[in-house]
Amino acid sequence: MSGPLVVLVGPMGVGKSTVGQLLAERLGAGFRDTDDDIVAEQGRSIAEIFVDEGEETFRAIEKRAVRRALAEHGGVLALGGGSILDEDSRALLADQRVVYLSMDVEEAVQRTGLNAARPLLAVNPRKQWRELMEARRGLYEEVATAVVATDGRTPEEVTQAALDALELKEA
Repeated sequence: MSGPLVVLVGPMGVGKSTVGQLLAERLGAGFRDTDDDIVAEQGRSIAEIFVDEGEETFRAIEKRAVRRALAEHGGVLALGGGSILDEDSRALLADQRVVYLSMDVEEAVQRTGLNAARPLLAVNPRKQWRELMEARRGLYEEVATAVVATDGRTPEEVTQAALDALELKEA
């Protein structure tokens, strides 16, 4: 199996970057986040891309970033929350070790404050988060090798649960 050791998917604010960095440390591997790749490549925030160019353009940029990162990165990779909306990206995940980090809406409220910096949640954050999750949950589950609930767990506990679920040995 080529590509990353582990790919993390899940909603915004679930802790993909935090857990990803911890997993990378524990596995003795590098960490990469496609959202960071996009910001670096575009020279502006994801929120700015959404506002300036719209979601469709952002998703095209994101699709390229996902394909490139899956091809290049051998460590732990975190994907943006909406990256699994793309059918081709989901197909590329089919032979990868993918962990879906899940959380419920109350946890999301605590973690993200469901704030306006999240472009898809600007109007009615709780309702929009629920609708986003209803639309995406099945897609996250479709690509997942393992599902790890993050509710009420520390990043360290989530990291350990992911290692256990994938039966990965630490470096």
